[in-house]
Amino acid sequence: MNVETFRYDNRIVRAFAIATVIWGIVGMSAGLLAAVQLFWPEANLNLQFVSFGRLRPLHTNAVIFAFVGNGMFMGIYYSLQRLCKARMFSDFLSALNFWGWNAIIVAAAVTLPLGITTSKEYAELEWPIDIAITLVWVVFAINLFGTIAKRRERHLYVAIWFYIATVVTVAVLHITNSLEMPASLFKSYSIYAGVQDALVQWWYGHNAVAFFLTTPFLGLMYYFLPKASNRPVFSYRLSIIHFWALIFLYIWAGPHHLLFTALPDWAQSLGMVFSVMLVAPSWGGMLNGLLTLRGAWDRVKQDPMLKFMVVAVTAYGMATLEGPML
Repeated sequence: MNVETFRYDNRIVRAFAIATVIWGIVGMSAGLLAAVQLFWPEANLNLQFVSFGRLRPLHTNAVIFAFVGNGMFMGIYYSLQRLCKARMFSDFLSALNFWGWNAIIVAAAVTLPLGITTSKEYAELEWPIDIAITLVWVVFAINLFGTIAKRRERHLYVAIWFYIATVVTVAVLHITNSLEMPASLFKSYSIYAGVQDALVQWWYGHNAVAFFLTTPFLGLMYYFLPKASNRPVFSYRLSIIHFWALIFLYIWAGPHHLLFTALPDWAQSLGMVFSVMLVAPSWGGMLNGLLTLRGAWDRVKQDPMLKFMVVAVTAYGMATLEGPML
C-alpha cells in the first residue's frame, strides 16, 4: 500500500506569530502615548509627527491591521492546513502574503505620522497603499482557495466557511470604499460625496469590524476551542445557522454610526433594527463556544489556554450585547 506523506508549512505560521508580537508592542505603545497626551499634551514633544491627531490613526491601524491582521493570518495558515489535510497551495504566495502585508504596515507607519491620509477612519491610507492592499489580499485569496481546492479532507468544516466569508467580504468592502481619484502621488479624493460618502465609509467601517475582526476569529474559535478542550462542537447545526445569520445581518448595520445625521431616517432605522437583531447570531456563536466545554470545565481550571479562550468568548458575548443596547 502506498503511503502519502506531506508536511505542513509551519515556518509561515511562525513568521506571522513573530510579526504579531512586534506590531502588538508598536501599536499599543502608540495608543499609550496618545492616551498620555489626553492629560499631558506636552508629551508630543512639540513634534507634529507624534501629535494626537497623527498618533490616533497610527494606533488604530497598527492594532487592527498589523497586530490583529498578522494574528489572523497566523491562525488561518495554521488551522486551514490541518482542516484541509494539505500544505498551503503555494509557499511562494504564503511568503508574498507575509512580506507584502508587513511592507504595507511599514508604509502606514511612515505615511500616517507624516500626515499623509485620506481622513477616512480605518481607511486612512492613500491610494498607492490601497492598491498594494488589494494585490496582497488577492494573493491571500488565491492561496486560501487553492488550498481548499487541493484538500484531502472532503468535508468543509465550519471554520473554513468563516475564512471564506472574511476573504470575499473584506475584498468587496476595501475596493468599494477605496474608490478614489488620485490628485498626486500622496493625495486622492473619494468618488463619493456628502452623505453618500459617509454611508459608504461606515458601511465599510462597521463591516471591517465584522469581517476582519469577528468572522476570522470565530472560525479560529471553532478550530482551537474543540481541539484545546478535546470536545466536539456543542451544536454543528447551530454553527451553520449562526454563520449565515451573522453574515447576512452584519452587512446592514453600518448606518447605526450615522444616527441623527443627514442620512435618511429609513436608513438610520434599518441600521438600528439590524443591530438589535445581531444579538441572536452573535450570542449563538458565544453559547456554542461555551457549551462546547460541557464536561470539560475541570480542564479549564488547569489549562491556561482554555482560560483565555473562555474569557475571550465571554467578552465577545458581552461586547456584542453592549453594541445593540447602545
